[in-house]
Amino acid sequence: MNGAIIDIVGPVFLLVAAGYVSVRVKLFPPSGVTGLITFVNTFATPCLLFRAMLTVEFGTTFDPAYLAAFYLSAFVVFAAGVAAARCLFGRRPGESVVIGFAAYFTNTVLLGLPIIHRAYGDEALPLIYAIIGLHAPLLMSFGMIAMELARRDAEPLGRALATAAKRVATNPLLIGIALGLATNLSGVQLPAVIDDATQMMVLAVMPAALFGLGGALNEYKLQDSWGQAVVAALLKLVVHPLLVLLAAAFVFHLPWEMTRVAVVTAAMPSGLNVYIFSTFYHRASDVAANTVLIATVIAVATISVWLVVMERLSAAWPIA
Repeated sequence: MNGAIIDIVGPVFLLVAAGYVSVRVKLFPPSGVTGLITFVNTFATPCLLFRAMLTVEFGTTFDPAYLAAFYLSAFVVFAAGVAAARCLFGRRPGESVVIGFAAYFTNTVLLGLPIIHRAYGDEALPLIYAIIGLHAPLLMSFGMIAMELARRDAEPLGRALATAAKRVATNPLLIGIALGLATNLSGVQLPAVIDDATQMMVLAVMPAALFGLGGALNEYKLQDSWGQAVVAALLKLVVHPLLVLLAAAFVFHLPWEMTRVAVVTAAMPSGLNVYIFSTFYHRASDVAANTVLIATVIAVATISVWLVVMERLSAAWPIA
C-alpha cells in the first residue's frame, strides 16, 4: 500500500515542487503565476465542471447527506478556528474570522481534484465535483457575512449580503456548473467544435493548477504568527477530515464510495483563497499566508496517512 500511496501523491507534489523551484530560481516569472492560476480558475476548471455536469446523475452526486457530512463539519472547524484565535491567541474578531476561514476553506481544485482522481479513478470525480460546485459560493459567502458582522468598521448587513450574492452569481466555477446542468437537462446535443474545445481545456487543468500552486507558494514567508498558522493547518488537515469521517459513519451512514471521497477531500490543505480573503479585508494576512504554506507542506504526509486510514477502514465499513 505504501508504494501505491507514493504513486498517488508523489506526481502531484512533484509538480507543485517544480512550480515552486521554477519561480524560486527565476526559470518562470512570478508575474506569470497569477495569470496561470487565473487561467485555471476562470477558464479551464469551469470547462471541466461544465463537462462533468453533462452526464451527472443527480440522485447520487448531489446527495444531501453526503454534502451535509462535508459542509457541517467545515462549519464546526470554522467555529473552532475562531474560538482558538480569540481564546488562545487574543486576536480581534475580524482577525479571528480569517483564522476560522483558513481552517475550513479547502484546496478542492488545485490539489483535491488530482489526488481524488489518482486515488479513486474516474468514478469518484462526480462526487468531488459536487463538493467543488458548492465550495467557493457557500464558504466564501459565509466567510464574508461573518467578517462583515465581526469587524468594527463593518458595512450594513444588507450590503454584505448583496456583495456575497454578486460574487456567487459571477463565480466562474458556478457558471460552468450551471451551463453544464442546463445543457444536460435540456437534452441539447453539444456541437462538435465546443465539445472538442472544452475537452482540450480540461486537459490543461491539473498540470497548470499544480505548477501554479507551487509557484504561488513563493509569495508566502514564515513570520511570527507561525504558531497560529499551525493550529489552523491542523484543524484543516486533521480535524476536518476526522469530523467528516465521524459524521459519515455515525450520523448520515454514507456508503463507502461517498465517505472516502468526502474524507480525503476534507484532508486537503487550505486553499489560496484564504490569503485572498485576508488581504481583501486587511485582516490577519500573516496568519493566512503562513497557513497556506504550512498546510500545503504538511499535507504531503497527512494526505498519505488519510489515504492509508481509508484503505484500512474499507474492509470494516459500515462501522457498527
